[in-house]
Amino acid sequence: MRVLLLGGTGEARALAARLHPDVDVISSLAGRVPDPALPVGAVRIGGFGGVAGLRQWLRDEHIGVVVDATHPFAATITAHAAQACRELGLPYLVLARPAWDPRDAIVVASDTAAAEAVDRQGFSRVFLTTGRSGTAAFADSGAWFLIRAVTPPDVKALPRRHHLLLSRGPYHYDGENALLREHRIDALVTKNSGGQMTRAKLDAAAALDIPVVMVARPPLPPGVTTVGTVEEAVTWLHSSDGHS
Repeated sequence: MRVLLLGGTGEARALAARLHPDVDVISSLAGRVPDPALPVGAVRIGGFGGVAGLRQWLRDEHIGVVVDATHPFAATITAHAAQACRELGLPYLVLARPAWDPRDAIVVASDTAAAEAVDRQGFSRVFLTTGRSGTAAFADSGAWFLIRAVTPPDVKALPRRHHLLLSRGPYHYDGENALLREHRIDALVTKNSGGQMTRAKLDAAAALDIPVVMVARPPLPPGVTTVGTVEEAVTWLHSSDGHS
């Protein structure tokens, strides 16, 4: 069994480590983050060229199973992988970490809707943690933003009033609490990424009674098989379904 592991997440690295060296795994990274944390085993970096390119690559590399452990908001590669596997009759699994409970958050469907919520609610000092691709929607906002991202966003996509904080998790409660207080934050904007690596900001916001605007996850393609943990993915791969 040769497995393509669509990765870039901590779960993908953990799964690659669990399978190596007993399973022939190729981990694929999008290549958007400089100096990424690499999984063990074989790694390819870069896109596939849409559904057609991915379908041909899967054929050329004699892939028997695809596990998609990309970020929950990497909707394009997930849609492409689901379609390519369906057309080729390959088993396809999505490993998606459980979403956060939004609790009292203002739940919206997109970055644009989040920006509209910020303006509608009259928030003035916003902690924006939607990633470098999520800043453009806030470019015309009158609020001030503390923007945290792994890599710098396009300058043209930045709000007029902001402070850019380049950082990579994991983050911890004490640090997040201090950050919110230091910058007098009155709203947190985040994507529902799930997991523990960046959850502390939600706990700190709750402790300080800071409202949260949360972008909901994009829906998965219909009919795909999903699991929420690395252990479940390993079990699936070693089951008859994973080998079919």
